Amino acid sequence: MQVQNWKEQNLKVVFTNGVFDLLHVGHLKVLEAAATCGDRLVVAVNSDASVKRLKKGSNRPIHPQVHRARLLAAFRCVNAVVVFDEDTPLSLVQQFKPDVLVKGGDYEADCTDSSDPRYVVGSKDVKLWGGQVVVVPLATGQSTTATVAKIRNS
Repeated sequence: MQVQNWKEQNLKVVFTNGVFDLLHVGHLKVLEAAATCGDRLVVAVNSDASVKRLKKGSNRPIHPQVHRARLLAAFRCVNAVVVFDEDTPLSLVQQFKPDVLVKGGDYEADCTDSSDPRYVVGSKDVKLWGGQVVVVPLATGQSTTATVAKIRNS
C-alpha cells in the first residue's frame, strides 16, 4: 500500500474503518468529512468473518467484503481501501501511523476506556505520535441496521 510513500511526501494521511455493508448518506458524510482532514484517506473494511464476530446480525454482512471494498474505492474522496480480518483495526493503525483517525458520532474522541463501546480503537496510539482523533456527527436516521429493519418490515 502507498501509505509509506505518502508519508515520505509529507502528505497528511487520514484513516477510518467500518463494516460499510449497505452504503448510505451517513457513510458518505463520514468519508467526505474524513477526506477534508488530510491529503489522503485510507478506509479499512471489516472482512466478512470479522463482521460475523461483531454479531451485527445473522444475515450480515449482506454484501461480501470484495463488493464493499470495491464500492468504497469508487468514491472520489477515498484514496485506498484495505480489508482487515481482526476484530479491530488496531494493527493497521499501528502499521500506517495515520496523522488523523476518524470515526462516526457513535464514538467519543476523548474516551480512554478501551472496554467502552464509544472508545476509538487506536486513538491512544495516534495521540501518542502527535496525531489527531476526529469524530464526525452521525447523519440523523441513517444506519444500516435501520435500513435492514425497514426492508424486512416492508
